[in-house]
Amino acid sequence: MGKLTALLAGLLFGLGLLLSGMANPAKVLGFLDLAGAWDPSLALVMAGAIAVGYPAFAWAKLRRESLLGAPLRLPTARQLDRRLIAGSLLFGVGWGIAGICPGPALVGLAAGYGQMALFVVAMLVGMALFAVLQRRGGA
Repeated sequence: MGKLTALLAGLLFGLGLLLSGMANPAKVLGFLDLAGAWDPSLALVMAGAIAVGYPAFAWAKLRRESLLGAPLRLPTARQLDRRLIAGSLLFGVGWGIAGICPGPALVGLAAGYGQMALFVVAMLVGMALFAVLQRRGGA
């Protein structure tokens, strides 16, 4: 049941990304272009996500199990460290250059946007490189 629920949640998330236009890099880059033709729609999508997510996470903090009976493992780390800051900066720069991040890239690829393939391949190579560096103690 858990895998089916995860699949349905992923499909709902992907559908939301497609309907909101967030799988379109031009839409994201329009939001980041403050000095040009700024498109505020991403801010509205983010506000909608926060409006839905905040109460759900507040409620989840009060529970020990998910609605399906699985243990809840919410993040507990609170400190900002060098790895978190560096990763955030790298993610932000990549997002600003490409106008896409992992979730929308996978949705776009599944929706038939072939230009997402290069991003997804680069993302997978980066993930593999991180795994190698982490095993060696460098990441």
